[in-house]
Amino acid sequence: MEFLSIIETTLPLTNPVLKFLIILIIILAAPILLGKFKIPHILGLIIAGAIIGPNGFNLLLRDSSIILSGTAGLLYIMFLAGLEIDMADFKRNSSKSLLFGMYTFLIPMGLGILVGLYILEFSMATSVLLASMFASHTLIAYPILSKFGVTKNRAVIIAVGGTMITDILALLVLAVIVGMHTGEVNMEFWIKLSVSILIFGFIVLFLFPIIGRWFLKRYQDKVSQYIFVLAMVFLGAFLAEVAGVEAIIGAFLSGLALNRLVPSTSPLMNRIEFVGNAIFIPFFLIGVGMLVNYRAFFTDLETIKVAAVMTLTATTCKFLAAWLTQKSLNFTLDERRLIFGLSNAQAAATLAAVLIGYNVIIGETPDGEPIRLLGESILNGAIIMILITCTIATFIAQKGAQNISLSESQFIDNDELETEEKILIPISNPETVEELINFSTIIKSKNNKHGLYALNIVINDTTTAEENLKAKKILEKAVDMAASTDMYLQRLLRYDLNIVNGITGVIKENNITDLVLGLHVKKTISETFLGKLTNEILINSNPTTFVYKPVQPIATIKRHIIIIPAFAENEIGFPFWLLKIWNISRNTGAKLLFYASDRTLNILRGLQKKHHIAAEFKSYNNWSNFSEIAEEVDNNDNILLVLSRENKPSYDKEMRNVPEFINVHFPNNSFILIYPMQVGVSEDILMGLNNTSLLPPIEKLDEIATNIAKIFKRKS
Repeated sequence: MEFLSIIETTLPLTNPVLKFLIILIIILAAPILLGKFKIPHILGLIIAGAIIGPNGFNLLLRDSSIILSGTAGLLYIMFLAGLEIDMADFKRNSSKSLLFGMYTFLIPMGLGILVGLYILEFSMATSVLLASMFASHTLIAYPILSKFGVTKNRAVIIAVGGTMITDILALLVLAVIVGMHTGEVNMEFWIKLSVSILIFGFIVLFLFPIIGRWFLKRYQDKVSQYIFVLAMVFLGAFLAEVAGVEAIIGAFLSGLALNRLVPSTSPLMNRIEFVGNAIFIPFFLIGVGMLVNYRAFFTDLETIKVAAVMTLTATTCKFLAAWLTQKSLNFTLDERRLIFGLSNAQAAATLAAVLIGYNVIIGETPDGEPIRLLGESILNGAIIMILITCTIATFIAQKGAQNISLSESQFIDNDELETEEKILIPISNPETVEELINFSTIIKSKNNKHGLYALNIVINDTTTAEENLKAKKILEKAVDMAASTDMYLQRLLRYDLNIVNGITGVIKENNITDLVLGLHVKKTISETFLGKLTNEILINSNPTTFVYKPVQPIATIKRHIIIIPAFAENEIGFPFWLLKIWNISRNTGAKLLFYASDRTLNILRGLQKKHHIAAEFKSYNNWSNFSEIAEEVDNNDNILLVLSRENKPSYDKEMRNVPEFINVHFPNNSFILIYPMQVGVSEDILMGLNNTSLLPPIEKLDEIATNIAKIFKRKS
């Protein structure tokens, strides 16, 4: 009997443990059960919320705990949209985002007002407010696109940018209409709103990155970093509300502000996505489902009429906006599906508008009943519209994302030069493991099938049991670091006569393509600063080699400055180290500044047209003095020096003075030395050092860029 007394027998449930258990079971079971019928898991969570909610079996109330977690989930969706967006493409496509934003705002506003006035026979104020609900939308389908890895597609970037435009305009319409009925719309209202929005935008977009970089440079604790990011999201959301706009705008701008501080391959990004997708976002979707009142279909014909008209109007308007955007920008059918899928779902801003309008009293009936700006039929109709539009949006977005993801994965060019990417990280110092792993995950290609290799060498004759145990613990730490980014790392503990033999042996046995070495730490940099060990490895192995010395976390780097020697394009390893540089920008969002000869810059510019990143190009040929470059370098820049092995095509005798150059010009900067792979270099190209007539002619440079672009497309 005592056991039975613990179990609740009345509905809705009030036991917090039981309530949370039910929600966790739904989050776990809904995707599994509905996945068999190819129903998107997002829709499954909304349906589950409707079933267990107060209008279903009344298992749970949509109480403050659901609302709090749901609010966090909504902000999370908007924050992730800003955090994962490719900033270079976002800026490059800003005019296209504006075009779509105006399509998806003006078409629903125009058609919505006409529908409200002449079909539903509402007042002008109610019709305008109703139209603003059609104009706004929520990125409900964004997690689906993230799952399929298409969030950097141009259509997604444009749709996300357009979402911010239409939501801001729609919410401003809401503020004006409500203000008109409360007597607040005057010159003071407009001045106050404009000033507050400008101040809010300045704080989030300019001060948040400064605060974020300061914190992440000084505090490496994983929990502290995550809590800091979450606090910035809610601070941005709160500041948006203070400024007079919805919190979702603040969350999105917070994502943009922290975009370049949280690389897409970093452990921090992995934690952010995991917690959001596992807890907060499902709570939001279940909370949306709890609002659905399916009984309205059977009890109120007016609600059915309003819901049908609202759903049809909203869907038609969003389809027209997506179709016009496709035709205007020459997008594919699947890209139109992405835009329509992202923009058709009505949820957050719609809920805000309908609830605020419902609470605005504009008069009384003869019986003393309040007359609301948005009546109960619109409230119920809006909830039904949310369910139907979210259903349509998730199916359409999933279809487009599947097709695009499949087409990208099937691209194969049999004629291109390709090797299987395998990145080896020899480690011995526990203090450098984290940064070496982070750097390796940032430079790796998207289709890397082998993960990373971490190596620790144990010397047969001299290693004690204690040192052997230490080597194993260092490898375990490397595995943990890689696991935090969802990256598989193969640990290699090798017993050998010396370290050089061990590393070069592993390179040959495992066909290693890229080698990441941590530079040993010394108080001063001398001519032998690479160390005898590093030099011997370079002499006895041929993979693309990166010698990395971090002064600060790579995620906090504002700009990467790449100094390239003349004739670098003549080495067979050129496209492979260049791909890694491109990956740094794509995975961190940091800007690249290239210093190179005009011939090399022509190739880089041609490549950028095909694979756009944020980059600048400056002509430079003087390897005897880096003072000109040093004038433009600050402490948050990372220096990448592309070197070459002696007697190779791009070798310059001044490379022997690199230690002195770094010591004089870049003493406080992180730096990376890059040695291109040399296997396969022809004798003709080697002779090109003394015979410039054998170098590729200028007209061939674009062809070289095209061939490199093919390698990029396959391996990135």
